[in-house]
Amino acid sequence: MKLVSVVVPCYNEQEVLPMFYEEITKVTGKMSVDFPELEFEYLFINDGSKDNTLPILRSLADKDKRVRYISFSRNFGKESGMYAGLKNAKGDYVVVMDADLQHPPSFLPQMYSYVRDGEFDCATTRRVNRKGESKIRSWFAMKFYKIMNKISQTEIVDGAQDFRFMTRQMVDAILDMSEYNRFSKGIFSWVGFRTRYLPYENVERPAGTTSWSFWGLFKYSLEGIMAFSTAPLAISSLLGIISCIIAFILMIITVIKTIAFGEDVAGYPTTICVIFLLSGLQLFCTGILGQYLAKTYLETKKRPIYIAQETEEIYRARKQKAEEKASGEDTSDSEK
Repeated sequence: MKLVSVVVPCYNEQEVLPMFYEEITKVTGKMSVDFPELEFEYLFINDGSKDNTLPILRSLADKDKRVRYISFSRNFGKESGMYAGLKNAKGDYVVVMDADLQHPPSFLPQMYSYVRDGEFDCATTRRVNRKGESKIRSWFAMKFYKIMNKISQTEIVDGAQDFRFMTRQMVDAILDMSEYNRFSKGIFSWVGFRTRYLPYENVERPAGTTSWSFWGLFKYSLEGIMAFSTAPLAISSLLGIISCIIAFILMIITVIKTIAFGEDVAGYPTTICVIFLLSGLQLFCTGILGQYLAKTYLETKKRPIYIAQETEEIYRARKQKAEEKASGEDTSDSEK
């Protein structure tokens, strides 16, 4: 038998979790018939949700022994959620997907068919359109992939999703990259392995709202650029060279205008412009260096990527202990 671990990061997903569970169990139930060698477990990662996500996971764990969950002590972010899921997954194959049903479970049989024969180590989806997204957000997303692929040696496919069906070998390779500042899209590409991309059209959430804001995605894109490219560090050198060239040209123009045409040199405006230009360039370059230094600082601290507060095992043990205590009290009362 082969175990498939379905890893599902969750953050405030109370509205879609029941729908997701119903859909995933329907699809995996059919797969168990079509592929009798498969068994499934569902590993949910509660990333510090503030709604009823955790009580729903407890309820699912009570009625289905295949359901496992890890609940964080606070919100650590989706990257930490995916890492925790991969690290705690027991399966021979591991699936990573979102709970909002924008990653259709109906793709799982096709994904498995590509991976099981050993032809591919990973099957993933690639969006062919961005239906439902704003034009500005789509435009920035496309530009990010273009810039990233130009300045980085790691190629990231435009539209590639975190929705992946992976072999244990690939998962172990990803876990070997235990860096604190994680950018999974880049990590998936960096580790290599043979990957099959399945095109699909964007699917909108059936309920709830996304936790990804434009600003959050922008910061996430900067994480990716700094994690897989040192090109921004070269900007300071390039700007320094350009500034020197511009200054040299301006000096020549000023000398020529003064000697040949007898024009007076405007001192105050020229000085102010030069000060603002050079100060801006210095601050910009210092900011780039500071970002890389900050990432290095966080890595050297060796802080944990996540902190687990509760799992289904802890919950079941606590519940059993409470039941035994209640049963003991009832027995004591009856004896009296």
